[in-house]
Amino acid sequence: MTRPLRVALLGCGTVGGAVLRLLDQQSGDLAARIGRPVEVAGVAVRRPDRHPEVPAGLLTTDAHALVTRDDVDLVVEVIGGIEPARTLMLAAFAAGKSVVSANKALLADDGVALHEAAAKAGVDLYYEAAVAGAIPMLRPLRESLAGDQLRRVVGIVNGTTNYILSRMAETGAGFTEALAEATDLGYAEADPTADVDGFDAAAKAAILASLAFHTAVTAADVYREGISAVTAVDVARAAEIGCTVKLLAICERVPAPEGSGEPDSVAVRVHPAMIPTTHPLAAVGGAFNAVFVEAEAAGELMFYGRGAGGEPTASAVLGDLVAVARNRVAGVAGPGITTYAGLPARPIAETPTRYHVSLDVADRPGVLATVAQEFARHGVSIATVRQDGHGDAATLVIVTHSAPDAALSTTVTALREMPAVRGVTSVLRVEGLS
Repeated sequence: MTRPLRVALLGCGTVGGAVLRLLDQQSGDLAARIGRPVEVAGVAVRRPDRHPEVPAGLLTTDAHALVTRDDVDLVVEVIGGIEPARTLMLAAFAAGKSVVSANKALLADDGVALHEAAAKAGVDLYYEAAVAGAIPMLRPLRESLAGDQLRRVVGIVNGTTNYILSRMAETGAGFTEALAEATDLGYAEADPTADVDGFDAAAKAAILASLAFHTAVTAADVYREGISAVTAVDVARAAEIGCTVKLLAICERVPAPEGSGEPDSVAVRVHPAMIPTTHPLAAVGGAFNAVFVEAEAAGELMFYGRGAGGEPTASAVLGDLVAVARNRVAGVAGPGITTYAGLPARPIAETPTRYHVSLDVADRPGVLATVAQEFARHGVSIATVRQDGHGDAATLVIVTHSAPDAALSTTVTALREMPAVRGVTSVLRVEGLS
């Protein structure tokens, strides 16, 4: 045991406060695991008067001065957002400090440039806490599975939306009622836009895809659709065919047509989808997260646990802190990311998907044939169809085979305009059905 490693903490909200507590409570164990004691050099916050739990001598409003101090070895960034986090990270790298972050938005927006800056300075950038909270997900992708070829990464990576959809399935409630319950219980923010509109999950999907496919993927490359349009009817229709509705982050390597000479592409999307109740992700309830990985050699893997909250996220932060501290003691930097594959992003219109479509139609001869012809006209094959009559109307429930998303979307638009179709009552993508 020699000179302590000194840590600059940027932000002291829910996660930052938990990090500070764990550093104090586990100081002895952390010192033994790292080989050096760990001390907090300072805590940068905007309003020091709101943090009476932090010793006054540690608090500062000058984050830039803190991260560039000579006596600081490591920086933990948990303030979130793009700026000033990006500027502070770059300043820390330039000053020779390794950084541990939980900032999914920044990493999804500018991860490649930040990694380049860290590599140039010979320091580390770790961010396990940016995706799926306490679940060890990013390091397995970056290190444990680095020798494998990953085909697909599918995850429930937002606890708020998973809680809402779980309650809709359990109680039959609509979206508005389930969101109100999630807000009352503290699972949803006062402004839930980032969660329910899919922004949070899209940022995490970009990070997962970048690591899984060795390709620079940003949030702008991710197709995003939230859950606010999911209705109780959608959830009920899913149950009728043995499915449940989840907001999925789907990252997949799409093979190029054989003999085309074109490269494979990467399709990354976030949207609600029906999945069979037999799929491992279907059992993930409440505010929990899970990520399902399909690899050539390793086969199918699943990572499950608490995806948010102060303590779980702080656990991931401290795991990274131990890793970068050990590297610091050894005088080395850990592995960064690789983007050698450079696979192009595939737009959602060209991405193969499947649809579940529920229609209210006139109950008369020939309607089913007319509807089927409309699917065929757009090159979409029907996998299953069920018809239930009620009076002079009927309900058609159709599940398609895989087709380009644009063809499926165009088919639904055409169905809405058909005289025999009284309404398109449910449209959701389907994943995992054989």
